[in-house]
Amino acid sequence: MTTVLDLQMGVMLVVYLVLLAVKVFAFVNSLMWSTEHYTAAGKLTKPAWTIILGLGVLVQFLFPGVINLLNLVFTIAAFVYLADVRPALAGLTRRR
Repeated sequence: MTTVLDLQMGVMLVVYLVLLAVKVFAFVNSLMWSTEHYTAAGKLTKPAWTIILGLGVLVQFLFPGVINLLNLVFTIAAFVYLADVRPALAGLTRRR
């Protein structure tokens, strides 16, 4: 018989793994673009984004609590990268 605590722990584990996957994907993706792409897109520099996203992955491992301020800040940074920066970088390589 499962208890509410078991269910809550399972949900928290899924949330933790999903947020970790998002941060790792954003970090790896930020490494794939050249410095010139970031400049041409008018976004923050490549070193800045890779440091921010890399710190996000590191903080996720060091402080595994899903709901703490540092994880929240770095999760928002990863989503900003994925929603704003990544499409701008990808838009530079499209053929017209």
